[in-house]
Amino acid sequence: MSGVNDFVVQFATVNGSGSASANRLFARSVLRMGVPVSARNIFPSNIQGMPTWFEVRVSEAGYLGCRGGVDLLVAMNPETWDHDVAGLAAGGYLLFDSTKPLPRSTQRDDLTILGVPLTALCNEAFDDPRQRQLFRNIAYVGALSALLDLDVAALEGLLSEQFRGKASLVAPNVRALQLGREYALAHLPCPLPLRVARADAVGDRVLLEGNTAAALGCVYGGATVAAWYPITPSSGIPDAFGRLCRRYRVDPATKKHRYAIVQAEDELASLGIVIGAGWSGARAFTATSGPGISLMQEFLGLAYFAEIPAVIFDVQRAGPSTGMPTRTQQCDVLACAYASHGDTKHVLLFPEDPHEAFEFGALAFDLADRLQTPVFVMMDLDIGMNEWLSAPLTWDGCRRFDRGKVMTAEALDKGARFGRYLDVDGDGIPYRTYPGTHAARGAFFTRGTSKDAMARYTEDGAAYVENMERLVRKFETAKGLVPAPVVRPARRPTDLGVVYFGSTAPAMSEALDLLERRGVDLDALRLRAFPFSDRVGEFVRAHTRVFVVEQNRDAQVRSLLAIESGVEAERLVPVLHYDGTPITARFIADAIEHRLAAATPGDRRQEVVR
Repeated sequence: MSGVNDFVVQFATVNGSGSASANRLFARSVLRMGVPVSARNIFPSNIQGMPTWFEVRVSEAGYLGCRGGVDLLVAMNPETWDHDVAGLAAGGYLLFDSTKPLPRSTQRDDLTILGVPLTALCNEAFDDPRQRQLFRNIAYVGALSALLDLDVAALEGLLSEQFRGKASLVAPNVRALQLGREYALAHLPCPLPLRVARADAVGDRVLLEGNTAAALGCVYGGATVAAWYPITPSSGIPDAFGRLCRRYRVDPATKKHRYAIVQAEDELASLGIVIGAGWSGARAFTATSGPGISLMQEFLGLAYFAEIPAVIFDVQRAGPSTGMPTRTQQCDVLACAYASHGDTKHVLLFPEDPHEAFEFGALAFDLADRLQTPVFVMMDLDIGMNEWLSAPLTWDGCRRFDRGKVMTAEALDKGARFGRYLDVDGDGIPYRTYPGTHAARGAFFTRGTSKDAMARYTEDGAAYVENMERLVRKFETAKGLVPAPVVRPARRPTDLGVVYFGSTAPAMSEALDLLERRGVDLDALRLRAFPFSDRVGEFVRAHTRVFVVEQNRDAQVRSLLAIESGVEAERLVPVLHYDGTPITARFIADAIEHRLAAATPGDRRQEVVR
């Protein structure tokens, strides 16, 4: 097997062994050579001892999704050896700790075996048992630097940056790096046909984690209140928001904090705090995952019916119940779109990467204020907890917050008619007042019960129907405010289409190219928000078959398209991936080809990688 700047390396290790930092060191060293990388950390939900995998995609062409398949395996976990070796592509390379002999039962004739006595090297060079374990990880990065022709100066520079201010740690880490490198140079074929060559394909892009980007979006979006209850994989958002607020939300003169962060007793309470802050005029958010969404149902209905702004970041993980807390899925779409009992519809935003997590994170507060309703930012673990190569974040300094229809004291003094739930211009959005706006006018009673346009309690059926239909008009208005879908037309005319969203985007980009090379042309549409714009229904109706690619079992977006866009469900062909790992380009391409060969539109057999 050969390949320059186009291969996949997988590290199979044990959680708690300190390998993640060494694996990130490897990925960043490739980036320093001007070659794009994407890294995915697949880790267990316990603290220590369970298998963990770290995959690095090297792609000068710029593909940032998971490709599928492994070209070089760093096998450091005996418990998963058979499974890991079985997943290595024919002609691939297997790097292992040869301090102990390679198990004969797991050898393959179609692999190149690369043994480095990592444990023995580190035991001889270092005295501390914990250091021996940690430096074994750095030593295999050193071996890879020789095998893949990495710039060792870049690696040493990264170590100096990582341990800046801790000079005593730099020298032993560099020594461990050199141990692995020197052994590989002396005993192994270096460099391999699989290698990294310096390029200029990164540009000004940076590695960025989605949760941190979303938190920065909250800061730029004007959020001053965060309430949350810890849950994987969303806790990074309030954590990062707190760090950013301590830097940017402290008055330089008085040193007073101009923000509030509350860790509530549970997810329901956290949303209650957000609703209270939103009612009073503050911009507030919570961050959670599927189990938290389940607990928030009652308050989501209150915020929808009482029309109070709130922003909810749902960093989705595999469910139901506790499910797989550290695995990624897109399985909360329907739960959020129709959250709470009764007839509800909520605004959902689908960022494709950390860059859009920042943009949509900030936009969500404008939309929540403008529409006076909860707004969900539908992330997932893959976006939230992994570092993605992203364009630099930008912000228009002239941009102003959109607070929507807020009745002022001046308007009330001039005799403006105020009805808290009165639709004055047909867009379904009423005016609101902030508490204390006027001493005598503009007050109203906020309730979750039925009411008339003036916020007076009533159980009159006609008044209830009028209010519910106004909420539908408001949702129609939202179609013109949320981010529009992005269409990628095929190079040649085709009657086939594909719809996708969220973290599926980078794998889909590569899958479309793969399919084109196989002679399959697809027009592609990336959803960025719900409610769906009219363009989505038009796109579906313009094609005889439209594949809907999503990371859940029940084809949730396919169902939403059929319900909300007025398209025939038979046109929509599900392609489903839900084993908890990020979807891959090869899976998408193979699944679509399989469906085309089967020629059974509407068939509900799931396409799932196993």
